[in-house]
Amino acid sequence: MNTPYTWQNSAARTSGAIFDEGLRQHMLRVYNYMGIGLVVTGLVAFFVASTPALYVPIFQTPLKWVVMLAPLAFVFFFSFRMHAMSAATAQMAFWAFCAVMGLSLASVFLVFTGTSIARTFFITASMFGATSLYGYTTKRDLSKFGSFLIMGLIGVVIASLVNIFVGSSALQFAISVIGVLVFTGLTAYDTQSIKEQYAEGFGHEANNKMAVFGALSLYLNFINLFQLLLSLTGQREE
Repeated sequence: MNTPYTWQNSAARTSGAIFDEGLRQHMLRVYNYMGIGLVVTGLVAFFVASTPALYVPIFQTPLKWVVMLAPLAFVFFFSFRMHAMSAATAQMAFWAFCAVMGLSLASVFLVFTGTSIARTFFITASMFGATSLYGYTTKRDLSKFGSFLIMGLIGVVIASLVNIFVGSSALQFAISVIGVLVFTGLTAYDTQSIKEQYAEGFGHEANNKMAVFGALSLYLNFINLFQLLLSLTGQREE
């Protein structure tokens, strides 16, 4: 004969299984958005770099500064408009951002060899995958590292902007090394945050929007990690 305690245990297990499946689908959605975003960025970057009619008027004129700073403007736009967006609008803005980022990264194909780009991409993917998996599976609370990582990120951004005008190779090396550490840590931290923010009761619309912004944070970590590793190990065109 089943006791109330047995029924409660059964209900708890069922509820837990439903939540775990919902979380799995949510994280899969996050990684799918991120992956598609990387594909969009790569295709746009390769197409622009392969088309002189596009990259010459962009990267050989002052327009290059607009292209280089446009992704930063998008990040500020997301930061200020995040809560006011619908899930559909957030998706459209994310795809547009990925395309603009691809335009900005087209110069990578003009500066570095295809072999070093491919090698650095797979190194980045391996590092990102391992770190994100750690962030998802670890029982350790990573939130206490958040403030230090954000401070490190702000420092890297400011130093990078300064070095655009200074052009110091030593400063760029230091930025790259510190940046790799910061974005590796942010990958684990953001993955855990995305996991913990999921709630079945939020509904499809809210969770879908959260998936887009989660994908954006992981996408930015991947792109920055890739660029920093490329500056450290990439082989330049002769």
